[in-house]
Amino acid sequence: MNRTLSAIGLLVCGVLCAVRLPAQAPSAPLTVTNPADLARPAESVVLSSADIRRALAVDDVRKVHVRDGAAGPELVVQPIDVNDDGTFDEILFQADFGPRQARTFTLLVGDRQVYTREQFKAYGRFVRERRDDFAWENDRVAHRMYGAALETWAQEPLTSSAVDAWVKRTRRLVINDWYMVDDYHRDHGDGADLYSAGKSRGCGGNGIWDGGRLYPSANFRDSRVLANGPLRVMFELTYAPWTAAGQTVSERKRITLDAGQNLSRFESFYQAGGRALQQAAGIKKPADSVVLRSKEQGILRTWEVVKEAGHLGCGIVVDPAAIVDVAEADGNVLVVSGVPPASPAAYYAGFGWDRSGDFADMAAWDRYLDQFAQRLHAPLQVKLGPR
Repeated sequence: MNRTLSAIGLLVCGVLCAVRLPAQAPSAPLTVTNPADLARPAESVVLSSADIRRALAVDDVRKVHVRDGAAGPELVVQPIDVNDDGTFDEILFQADFGPRQARTFTLLVGDRQVYTREQFKAYGRFVRERRDDFAWENDRVAHRMYGAALETWAQEPLTSSAVDAWVKRTRRLVINDWYMVDDYHRDHGDGADLYSAGKSRGCGGNGIWDGGRLYPSANFRDSRVLANGPLRVMFELTYAPWTAAGQTVSERKRITLDAGQNLSRFESFYQAGGRALQQAAGIKKPADSVVLRSKEQGILRTWEVVKEAGHLGCGIVVDPAAIVDVAEADGNVLVVSGVPPASPAAYYAGFGWDRSGDFADMAAWDRYLDQFAQRLHAPLQVKLGPR
């Protein structure tokens, strides 16, 4: 009897073991080339779902894995639903590229990735407990913008669509901890909120520009998150209509920040009747700030003392072809661009701090902005092979 049971057990085990053995996973080769003569650390590689399905048999792009080379380690992959319709439109992963380097990767199909806390390098959320802030960060910088409740807060009301900046000297994510302790205006070792945006444009806020005047919106009224890490945070803020030079304007702003980068991408989708619009993106200009304006590169930069805690540089990068003018108004330096009739007005904005460990001085911040602009003008070349 025991021999019979053992034989049956071995037979059942053999069948189950055969079921558990995975078949050869479908795969597709990927080659990514850096066409520029500069290094690109933490560069994001984005593949559309349509391109992936043409090269790989997969029913859900959330099951796509990316391997470094043919047999290297797996990389963190983030699927993204760009328009929040329930369908994932693309995947994103990051890699470092040397000057003019071509790197190979392998796409594979497996189970959906489950991320660990340590893998998150980008994150954002609506903060109702702090009078409707929206805060976002990555492993280098943190920001917030102001919601409707702050306009009528009895303690310190503020109406402003400025971009605030929180300096960091750590790679870990901090906004949840800082809000919880509620002592983030003092640096306890990781950084702090040492930048005062107020009613200015802060570090990259925008507004309508008309007749030499700036017409900014009030605080945002609604928000939604489209992607929330581990590598990219992307969200939208909606603003109530306001009057700009006699015409009514409304705005939906999309903001995207990737891990490893100091600049967020800002895209403003405007609705307005009448004449064509111009947008001004700006930076607060304190009396002690050093300003660089380069229409040829599409760069606007400031460098200032920040509350006896070193220096902070803000920067805006715009497509030079879109620039109409550079100007000053209401305590801000501004770069003015046209608003395309059928697409959003876009620019990049962010900051660097000389106590973060990333920028020793103003020259280092200038090099970063210059190389960031070069990377935009020379996007990665991506070739995804067939099945």
